[in-house]
Amino acid sequence: MANQKRRFDKWWVASSAALTLIVVSACSNTPDNEASAAPPSSEDIVAGLQIVDCLLPGQLRKLGNMSYMTPRRPVKTTAADCRIRGGEYVAYDRADYKTALKVWLPSAEEGDAEAQLSVGEIFEKGLGTEPNYEVAIFWYQKAAEQGNKSALFNLATLYEQGLGVEKDKLKAINYYRQAWGMPEDSLIYQETAQREQEALRTELAAQLKAKDQQLALLDRQAASLKKQLNNNSSKANNNGSAPAAELATLHQLLKSVQDDRASVERRLSTIPKLRTPALTLPSVAPATGGDGIKVDDMDFGRYYALVIGNKDYAVLDDLATPLNDAKEIGEILEKQYGFNVQLLLNSDRLTVMQAINELHSVLTENDNLLIYYAGHGSMVNVGERDTGYWLPINADPPPNDAFWVSNEFVSNHLGRLQAKRVLVIADSCYGGLLSSAPGQLFLGQGRESDNPEYIKYKLPRRSRLLMSSGGDKPVIDEGGDGHSVFARELINTLRSNTSLLSAPDLFAAIREPVKRQAGLNDFVQEPVYKIIKGAGHEVGDFFFVPKTKIN
Repeated sequence: MANQKRRFDKWWVASSAALTLIVVSACSNTPDNEASAAPPSSEDIVAGLQIVDCLLPGQLRKLGNMSYMTPRRPVKTTAADCRIRGGEYVAYDRADYKTALKVWLPSAEEGDAEAQLSVGEIFEKGLGTEPNYEVAIFWYQKAAEQGNKSALFNLATLYEQGLGVEKDKLKAINYYRQAWGMPEDSLIYQETAQREQEALRTELAAQLKAKDQQLALLDRQAASLKKQLNNNSSKANNNGSAPAAELATLHQLLKSVQDDRASVERRLSTIPKLRTPALTLPSVAPATGGDGIKVDDMDFGRYYALVIGNKDYAVLDDLATPLNDAKEIGEILEKQYGFNVQLLLNSDRLTVMQAINELHSVLTENDNLLIYYAGHGSMVNVGERDTGYWLPINADPPPNDAFWVSNEFVSNHLGRLQAKRVLVIADSCYGGLLSSAPGQLFLGQGRESDNPEYIKYKLPRRSRLLMSSGGDKPVIDEGGDGHSVFARELINTLRSNTSLLSAPDLFAAIREPVKRQAGLNDFVQEPVYKIIKGAGHEVGDFFFVPKTKIN
């Protein structure tokens, strides 16, 4: 592991220099005699690290004696890479959905599933305007009909949240299943669907009971009014118009409640019955890697960690614990779990963004990546959606976000990585905004780390996961004996663990202690765990393997 770490450190230095050279050459439009006049500014480098909608030139092909140019190809890549490959992108208007649509819509209309997915994402995000979920669903469905897994996943999240459609968790689960290639008799799918079915049955049964109580009350009121009208009629009373109007209104209410009850009853009767679960989970042979961590016959691949701790700020108030948190967590990951750790302490925006971008060159398809961030966080409200940010040490106070690192930058780069498994742990205010996906329906109810069938099913599948110390709310910096309350529980759990540990089980171990400890400090804080949407998640997981378990 030591030799492997030295190679990782050497790569980090070399790739940083290479990136700077690439940006210098890509940004230069001056004659040769002026090429050395001005080195790229940090803003030039940052601009080159952004993920953009890039139109690559067509390819010159020959067919017999005839030459022809293929249509231009839309891709998502960094601005620097787009320039190097001769592509076209909009440099100063990336938040305008019209310019993004210009890149992707022609290919989407021609039936390209990836382009249809991108158009759907443009409408879902809004890109500077209000999201249009209905149009997003239209394009996702077109891509899903062609088997596009990301489109199926995005449809699932919208059905789970009820955005653009009526909320339907069972339909959401089925879309998740299709997106991840699960058979219907998969134990994971069956258990999750059964849990949601029981919850839905309980909810609908409660609604039926409430409707029956409403109907009984309205029936009694109608009977009383009808009796009053009969008495008035027998007495030749001319003031019976008011009770008659009330009775007509009651009959209308009765009809409305009866219709509602019938609708609830239909929903209850149409909840499908599940097949008998398979005894074992289907598995895919895991890819083997050169220096990977192996346990029994399972290859977990190589482990990398980018650990970021920002405490001493130039303009913002300093924090107390991020450096302690980052150092101790980095040490545990390296010494106890065999991670190759890159530690960034008190880093500015450019350093953080370059480090994230450089991961693209070092990680391979069976690798694992953990990104840990501790420091200030903030959010900006954009229409119906809140956007989160990590604040490096050169960040200005809100609302000046010029030197902030956006969640979108992080998630866009996670989507480019070849790594099989990625877990982001964010201990900052509004850290949960890194993902717009809802909570995990497939999280499970019990400890999964001891289930070999679960591990074998999850291991070969990609994961992009987020564990946040406080969701989309503020979090406290202290309260954990020199650490934040979240970091203290994370450190305690990882340090005391001696067996294979899945990310859901890690989350389950720290969630309640964090809530309890924050409460003792007169603060409400609840960690969240969910999928990072749009980054290529495929129902995989993230596993911590202590060195004592390695073959």
